[in-house]
Amino acid sequence: MTFSDDEIERYARHLVLAEVGGPGQQRLKGARVAIVGVGGVGAPAALYLAAAGIGALRLIDDDAVALSNLQRQILFDGADIGRPKVEAGAAALTALNPHVAVETRQQRLTPGTASAVIADCDVVIDGTDDFETRFAVNAACLAAGTPLVSGALGRWSGQVGVFHGRPCYRCMVPDAPPDAETCSRVGVVGALAGVVGSMAALEAIKLIAGAGEPLSGRLLLYDGLAGTARTVRVAPDPSCPACGG
Repeated sequence: MTFSDDEIERYARHLVLAEVGGPGQQRLKGARVAIVGVGGVGAPAALYLAAAGIGALRLIDDDAVALSNLQRQILFDGADIGRPKVEAGAAALTALNPHVAVETRQQRLTPGTASAVIADCDVVIDGTDDFETRFAVNAACLAAGTPLVSGALGRWSGQVGVFHGRPCYRCMVPDAPPDAETCSRVGVVGALAGVVGSMAALEAIKLIAGAGEPLSGRLLLYDGLAGTARTVRVAPDPSCPACGG
């Protein structure tokens, strides 16, 4: 796999990194990443993955851009209000990096559809705030052996974890919380979405390029108000409804 002169200059800061270099950048160019939920987490993650030179990005979302999204979903602008998020996002990402193939799926993933939609992806980023979708994506990634990068946020706090086999996401969240909070209910500071989305993109890049130590089986917890972060390990749950037994 070769790079054009434009790509060599575009990715110059990656190419001089010992942990990426030419081989790592080739792996990025040859990879396909699915982003489930082009929202607070998915929007900034998509921007950084496109800028990094991921070969193909698959945007999956059934929603349209709303005015309230613009406080944190920096992939969009005022002219995009009312457009499908995947359509508006594809246009912005192609403008940022024409070397990236952007694929769109305007749909909500379910247990019956998730496997087919992400089957050929190398990494999946889940930034949705719907537990039914999260559980469906987790099950599909388990079945395919695909690494799952999970990001979530609310108020002033966020988290990012990587799940590849056991433990899986449902070892951490076996059932949907009865009082699950959403950003529309409890609020969220906009810049936090950039922090968590960037972390999710970074983990995907590390996984694909083979750089460093991904957050596999670990959860990074970020407190924006306190300006602190800590990492905790997720233990496999023998009775996990997805990977237990």
